[in-house]
Amino acid sequence: MPNPSLHIDSAVFERRLHELAAHGAVGSTGMRRLVYTEAWTSAMALCRKWAISAGLETRIDAVGNLWARLPGRTDGPVIVTGSHIDSQRNGGRFDGALGAIGGILALETLGRQIGPPRQPLEAVVLCEEEGSRFSQAGFWGSRAVVGKIPMTDPDRIRDQDGISIGDAMRVTGLDPDRIPEAKRDDIDAFLELHIEQGPVCEDAGVAVGIVDAITGIAHFEAVLTGEQNHAGACPMDLRRDPMAGFAEIAGRLIDHAHRLGRPAVTTVGRCEVDPGGPAVVPRRVAFTIDARHPDSEKRKTMYAVHENLVRETAARRGLAIDFCTLIDHEPCRCDAELVVTLQQAAANCGIRTITLPSGAGHDAQQMSDIARVAMIFVRSRGGLSHTPEEFSTTEDCVDGIRVLAEALRLLAY
Repeated sequence: MPNPSLHIDSAVFERRLHELAAHGAVGSTGMRRLVYTEAWTSAMALCRKWAISAGLETRIDAVGNLWARLPGRTDGPVIVTGSHIDSQRNGGRFDGALGAIGGILALETLGRQIGPPRQPLEAVVLCEEEGSRFSQAGFWGSRAVVGKIPMTDPDRIRDQDGISIGDAMRVTGLDPDRIPEAKRDDIDAFLELHIEQGPVCEDAGVAVGIVDAITGIAHFEAVLTGEQNHAGACPMDLRRDPMAGFAEIAGRLIDHAHRLGRPAVTTVGRCEVDPGGPAVVPRRVAFTIDARHPDSEKRKTMYAVHENLVRETAARRGLAIDFCTLIDHEPCRCDAELVVTLQQAAANCGIRTITLPSGAGHDAQQMSDIARVAMIFVRSRGGLSHTPEEFSTTEDCVDGIRVLAEALRLLAY
């Protein structure tokens, strides 16, 4: 049954959003809050202050994740909610921060307005989801929780200045040798609240979306090598031009994703041309491919078509090809019962929703290794994210927190 007394204080949410945004602020709405920096450390301290003031039990784990606990009447499996507060190098105020603020506020609301839950509830503020400072350390905090950080990584992974992630941890008082201690095996369910980072909710005219799957993500790098030559003196039919091959490949890859339709997406995001002169047929072109699909089998088929297309084009144009996989994250199906619980929570709150897949990767994807997971999306204006221009209204954010709090009530009380 609905609980009409459950009220989220919108003024508290808005104040905390602005307080958190002061840590790592760039300009009026930009954000650069990289893991294990002063801005990140002070932001985590602020989140802990909020949790303590809410009467929650707090601790910092071995990689720096913040856990805030509302003890239960029994000591059974834990229901967890949360997200991250690290940002892109040129990011915005809402990505990750909504779920971190919302998780603490939801537990604070439940504890004060209803009392202790049956099952323990925890809010977590995770670290280095983005991989913005350490490009090979994406989902660092959640991967630590599920036990997926190799002990060679602290010394191997380095930022742009050559600082290892292990040394960066030591600066903040953390011991990388203790990373295995962050692993959890007592989490029943993980709910993540996040801005959508896309235009689907806005297009549907709803403030809140319920996520039923999180996309699989793969990054590939291809290098086409041909023959450098004069742009005027070498006839077109005698060229081995890697730029011509790249132009054909890029167009065909994107066209293939278009023809597959939603939710398949493919992006050619980076291209490096050597030598890159205006009057030179280049010798070498290197480029990246980002391909995503939430269905495991369909994504494998899409990846195979992409690779065959690259190799066929290179062979036909007489180009040498190097093709490798940089990352490959499996898609994640959200737990069907949790999805129904979120839908029921939204109905109890009188909030209209749609169900959709996530086109971005999230910490919930990693947490699915040890727990049931589901996600709540909040409408992003213009579908923008990973930019200072990302924006969600306070009203929409509070609706998302209301759904989260009601879902936690249904699960834990």
